[in-house]
Amino acid sequence: MFKIKTNDAEQTEKIGAQLAPILEPNDVLLLDGNLGAGKTTFTKGLAKGLGIKRYVKSPTFTIIHEYHEGRMPLYHMDVYRLEDGGGDDLGWDEYFFGGGVSVIEWSQYIRDYLPDDYLKLKIARNDDDDDQRILTFEPQGQHYEELVAQLKEVLE
Repeated sequence: MFKIKTNDAEQTEKIGAQLAPILEPNDVLLLDGNLGAGKTTFTKGLAKGLGIKRYVKSPTFTIIHEYHEGRMPLYHMDVYRLEDGGGDDLGWDEYFFGGGVSVIEWSQYIRDYLPDDYLKLKIARNDDDDDQRILTFEPQGQHYEELVAQLKEVLE
């Protein structure tokens, strides 16, 4: 596990951009946090770091946005609307093993479809400063433990 504090949205976005170069095809990131915590802000930075020029917004109503113009595809998912089910026919494995990076907001709603290994990022507001965020990276599996170690080196 690795924690880092950011002072504003720009720093949160920058960390996403710094993570992007060390990601590999088929990496899966789970983003947890309350509404407005910074999940999409982080994903915007990740997209920039992958070389994606298009505007990134939360796919709340479409569930999945695909971006193919970067170093590798980015599959940005917001599965909040699947809280009561309905994700059976979305072809999750085509995204998770489709050669891109999958970023999933509200992943608890598709827990049964997730791969065994992934990187979970919890984003929380700092109670003392509403602009600050605490980012907690929780790797699941050896690959993601190595990825977090690389990220720590980049950020230090």
